[in-house]
Amino acid sequence: MNVRKMMVIGAGQMGSGIAQVAAESGLTVLLNDMNDELIQEGFSRIQHHLEKRVKNNKINEEEMALVLSRIVPSNDLRDAHDVDVVVEAVVEKMEVKKSVFQTLERICPSHTILASNTSSLPITEIAACTQCPERVIGMHFMNPVHAMKLVEVIRGLATSEETFKVVKSLAQTMGKVAVEVQDFPGFIANRILIPMINEAIFCIHEGVGTIESVDQVLKLGMNHPMGPLELADFIGLDTCLYIMETLHEGLGDSKYRPCPLLRKYVMAGWLGKKSGRGFYDYSIDKSKR
Repeated sequence: MNVRKMMVIGAGQMGSGIAQVAAESGLTVLLNDMNDELIQEGFSRIQHHLEKRVKNNKINEEEMALVLSRIVPSNDLRDAHDVDVVVEAVVEKMEVKKSVFQTLERICPSHTILASNTSSLPITEIAACTQCPERVIGMHFMNPVHAMKLVEVIRGLATSEETFKVVKSLAQTMGKVAVEVQDFPGFIANRILIPMINEAIFCIHEGVGTIESVDQVLKLGMNHPMGPLELADFIGLDTCLYIMETLHEGLGDSKYRPCPLLRKYVMAGWLGKKSGRGFYDYSIDKSKR
């Protein structure tokens, strides 16, 4: 199948990033969300990233305008009636995702591939709520989408070989490196990354080191571009907690127990950069955090 038209559901940070790279690769993209305000926020986010590329002489004004012209706003899932692929990037809650997929199944053509950008939820369970599990697959982009090369392509139990091949090819067309992953909690990226972050939080919880010292050790000792606590703030501490809970429940191993300090921060509303406060305080100058 030659993919020409895509719908991205969810115009947040991940969804808008996926829409941007899809449009840059030449696809017509429907950027869908619940209301026009959320869609406009996503569109503005895309425009901001493209303007930075123009400023850095990566693209010109005409190329930016062409990319933006390929992105069509949508606040109705029925607009997916003629798309080749849908990428769902809504909130990381199973019941919400199932509802979206059941709706799409009734609307989309019989050839449409239904992909989820979930970072940890089982693709097999999402697919099981539909009558077309062979067309359901995971397509997990990394954040920020426009900069990160990796896409985890996750096969559910019933995902067909044809669906996998089309999605792998699509990821490559979008300038990404597609890595095949089997359907286990957290897949590969988050099964390794989030427990590392959780262990870093345990180091703070148990007084092994300060926030700054933990981040400095990983940056200087392991050559990580960002310390694990700063990265946790960037991802969102609520997201980190949710993934740890998914790993703990799905794998049943105590080594995936979320750190109590992580729970406390989330209960306090200290969710990281998006809330203005996490392990670092984003309301003050960076040098004083």
